[in-house]
Amino acid sequence: MSDGTETERTFAALPPARGHGFAQTWWGRRWLKALEDTALDSEQLKKGRRQAREGAVGAVSVRPGRITAVVRDRDGTGQRGDVLLQELSEAEWDRFLDMAVDRAGHIAALLDREMPPHLVEDAAEAGVELLPGIGDLEPECSCGAWDLCPHTAALCYQVARLLDQDPFVLLLMRGRGERRLLDELQARSAARAVVDEPEQSVEGMWADEAFAARDVLPPLPSPPPLPDSPGRPQALGTETAPAPGVDAQALEFLAADAAARARRMLIEALSPGHRHQPVEPGLTTDQDAVRLAAAGPGTAIAARLAAGTDRQRAELDLAARAWLTGGAAALSVLEEEWTPDRETQARARALLAESWEAPDRPQLRAAGGARWTVVGADAQLRLSPDGRWWPYRKSRGRWTPSGPPAQDPAAALAELAGEAD
Repeated sequence: MSDGTETERTFAALPPARGHGFAQTWWGRRWLKALEDTALDSEQLKKGRRQAREGAVGAVSVRPGRITAVVRDRDGTGQRGDVLLQELSEAEWDRFLDMAVDRAGHIAALLDREMPPHLVEDAAEAGVELLPGIGDLEPECSCGAWDLCPHTAALCYQVARLLDQDPFVLLLMRGRGERRLLDELQARSAARAVVDEPEQSVEGMWADEAFAARDVLPPLPSPPPLPDSPGRPQALGTETAPAPGVDAQALEFLAADAAARARRMLIEALSPGHRHQPVEPGLTTDQDAVRLAAAGPGTAIAARLAAGTDRQRAELDLAARAWLTGGAAALSVLEEEWTPDRETQARARALLAESWEAPDRPQLRAAGGARWTVVGADAQLRLSPDGRWWPYRKSRGRWTPSGPPAQDPAAALAELAGEAD
């Protein structure tokens, strides 16, 4: 290996390639196609392929414009083979770097040791040919051959395996090592961030791409600005009909919900004392459907959510109302009954007795020890396992959540009556 400028990389000899081809990736196969299209004698290629498969290629040195290795013949002698590839010019590197900075997903792909076709295509549109074509691989060998010989062919087959593992090998051949390339990308990204106006809209990218490209993207401002509102999802209601089973309106709603949750998570993550707790930890499918219904998705989507949760529409509306008062905990209070143990019931009775002066104390009738109904009124207090009291009012024959919980039952009942401070 070389110093920090990485003008050379040396790869140890690879084991024999038995039972599979030399190139598994599309860019590795393109490399071999350039080799095979360039060769004038297919028999030399066959011999070189056999030598590479048998493990006759020694350590491979990769430098800008050249790859080198010693290839052993069957008689034990070795020949030094070199294959030359034209380096990119400074102008070509400038165009490539500008293209990569404009499309951070390309950087992420390279960092994942991938070379997607659109990266090569975008580079070609910028006038930069990354992969070699016919005649681009120029052989030199100590055996004296003037064309591709078994030794240089074996070297190319072995390099295809290296390219499969790391496309930065190709970029080094073209003139830039990985570290230098990433440093230049980071500098260019930072310079562009300074020049760009803050109000200027920029093209978004996937979260996993941003994370993968974190080492080359410019640092966020400190503290980072918060969006005033969630991003608006792309409109999917076009003239082209969606595929069967795809509900464009539902997808737009889910995208808007995801944007709202992402903004809320960002605000919480940047708030002082944040401990990286999830916004809605551990929701079940049923709970998440109620959460979505609470966001007011519209009649058609609400009907789908009701069907998916085996609820009638009125039942889903009631569940959504409960969710708005306290999330999953409020939904549990609405739909699940529990019986406190004797000690908990005794504490609850004592608290109820202490919460009002004797003349003003309402008459409460207990049901199961966790639901206390005000005698002579359509009002109820529900005790949750965490010790909070939830106000309920009977409406159209149903007990309906009426507000957030309180530790003090008198405060919860005052909230129910609209008399809270």
